[in-house]
Amino acid sequence: MPPPATEPSLRVLVLGAGSWGTALAAAASRRAPTTLWARDAGQAALMRETGNNARYLPGVALPDALSITADLDAAFEDAHRDGAHVLIILGVPVAGLAATCRDVAARLKRRGATQTHIVWTCKGFESDTARLPHEIAQDALAALYPPGAKGAPPPIGVLSGPSFAREVAQGLPVALTVASHNAATCELTIRALHGAAVRVYAGTDVVGVEVGGALKNVIAVACGVADGLALGTNARAALITRGLAEMARFGVALGAQAETFSGLTGLGDLVLTATGDLSRNRRVGLEIGAGRPLADILASGITAEGVRCARAALARAHRMDVDLPITEAVCAVLFDGVAAETAVSALLAREARYESSTDTAPAGLITPT
Repeated sequence: MPPPATEPSLRVLVLGAGSWGTALAAAASRRAPTTLWARDAGQAALMRETGNNARYLPGVALPDALSITADLDAAFEDAHRDGAHVLIILGVPVAGLAATCRDVAARLKRRGATQTHIVWTCKGFESDTARLPHEIAQDALAALYPPGAKGAPPPIGVLSGPSFAREVAQGLPVALTVASHNAATCELTIRALHGAAVRVYAGTDVVGVEVGGALKNVIAVACGVADGLALGTNARAALITRGLAEMARFGVALGAQAETFSGLTGLGDLVLTATGDLSRNRRVGLEIGAGRPLADILASGITAEGVRCARAALARAHRMDVDLPITEAVCAVLFDGVAAETAVSALLAREARYESSTDTAPAGLITPT
């Protein structure tokens, strides 16, 4: 009788040594050989020497098993040894996704790699084009995976969910979602990360996962503003609830599944980002609500994707005739010089309406004006 088949070995390569890339690399290294690539050679050397990422995750010890390098070619060579399945996790922001995907495509095409899967983790809309990450990635990876090619869907997808990098790096519990049209990509991502404190769910709604990840940051800025103005927890609950409706409305218009927004990458990520003390987007809102100018906040080193993508999201929504009142109010405060109090008053002054688009008016009810 032949011996039972064994699964091919798995190697993980994480590109980007920011807080989230480092946290995912730490988690993956507990389950498979993992290499973390840092663009800055000095940072990579310091991380190897000290065993932590002092720039982005100070005080958090990294697993001894994690390999760290600034040599991208060497990282690819190491990951593709022994005929292993390879999962590449792109831990770069939206602004760097296209360039990183092109680098990956060039190297994989030269190697003729056929068992390499790619997932990205960034959240937002591209500032100048208003594209979502999957649209950026598909275009940048077109040389590797031509559009319309027959066969299985490209081995690419998005990894997202309610997660603060510091807690993941510390080994605290987290639940994530990987969405891809390629079942093997989902399976490999689960194999790389699922276990112990990390739980990974799978799905196919790439658009829904990405819209939730992008707009929840904008809504979190709004919640921070309300908290900074001391408007109370009732106001925060209203913003979270109506923000969720805003996310779902926009997502469905873009082709997402409505159910996605009641899951981890919709409601779950929104609640975390709008209420958590580690949320950079909420922190920006708090500072604005306290009267601090946006330029001063950003100059202090706080970076928040909600600020970066709000205008692009609103521009795309306008082109599609989708109403995003909270996003519009956030943009007015961030970029148009509108006082936070004025923007809140404008939201409260909107005419009354039915909460759900499926509601119908009972006979005799006077429509508010």
